[in-house]
Amino acid sequence: MPSRRHVLLAGGGLLAGLAWPRLPLAGSPAEIRMQGKADGSHVWFDPIGLHVEPGQIIRWINLDPGNSHTATAYHPKNADHPLRIPDGAEPWNSDYLLPNETFSVMLTVEGVYDFFCIPHEHAGMVGRIVVGRPGSPPKESAHQTIPDIALQAFPSIDEIMQRGAVRRT
Repeated sequence: MPSRRHVLLAGGGLLAGLAWPRLPLAGSPAEIRMQGKADGSHVWFDPIGLHVEPGQIIRWINLDPGNSHTATAYHPKNADHPLRIPDGAEPWNSDYLLPNETFSVMLTVEGVYDFFCIPHEHAGMVGRIVVGRPGSPPKESAHQTIPDIALQAFPSIDEIMQRGAVRRT
């Protein structure tokens, strides 16, 4: 029969394990929340930067009760936006998600994926996912059509790789 001390140590270890930050397992979806202030003055993705393994599912959920949002890859197929996902990767566009709706994709090509919210790109609602090893960062060109506020919002690849998830609100 275990002593009271052993039970308390085991319970304390269990609680400490629950408090430890965890990255999603390769088999479980990584979640990105779409959020906003009640008055609509600020909108964002949380996390804004995320590192996952190839083949992992990414799920966006709109937790903003006052706005619809999209999760849209930077790709010419999406309203002629610049290419900011790896060559050979499939672009995505969630269409408008109402509050509590979700959208998922599986990213299999290693590299850096930048995405945005169609109605809120000009408010800086963008995000970055690094799949596996980052490779080359998205190329900047003189013909970029990305608002400066959005370009400045992307977390660095190094920060994502070091932290696993970057949160900004």
